[in-house]
Amino acid sequence: MNETTVCVVGNVATQPVFRETAAGPSARFRLAVTQRFWDREKNAWRDGHTNFFTVWANRALAANVQASVSLGEPLMVRGRLKVRSEQRDGQSWTGAEIEATAIGHDLARGTAAFRRTLRGDQATDRTADRTADQVSGRSSGALARPEPNWETEPAAPTAEAGEAAEAGQAHEAALQGQEPALAM
Repeated sequence: MNETTVCVVGNVATQPVFRETAAGPSARFRLAVTQRFWDREKNAWRDGHTNFFTVWANRALAANVQASVSLGEPLMVRGRLKVRSEQRDGQSWTGAEIEATAIGHDLARGTAAFRRTLRGDQATDRTADRTADQVSGRSSGALARPEPNWETEPAAPTAEAGEAAEAGQAHEAALQGQEPALAM
């Protein structure tokens, strides 16, 4: 129970390697985490020391890493920190590893599109149901859940909006060398 849990933000430094093992899927990659600090003398942000972590992902997380993570992408990784010291060829070697429990793209630096994965039999059953529904033209209530409407209703058109649309159409027509359409 006494584990060191960390959350690090950095960039993928090596292409993820995916392997099927007897214990299930496994993926690993290196994550570069660079310290940034404000230099008051230069009045600018500066890069500090870069730490490299080997990130290990197992089972479903490994399969999702294989499908979602590429070299150079900004990630957030949460997991258990393990520091290993070894002797190799007479030299001391120390490395830091993270056994990941969660991995996600850093949305402060880009966008991502989330796709939920289905597990085992659910995936084949739902795919078969959807295919049958598409062929028959019917919709299964259990599969066709309506998406919530998160957007607000469009505002009613105002006089200003109508004038702006007409001006935009006239400008577009002028660019194409045509006579502008008259509003009715």
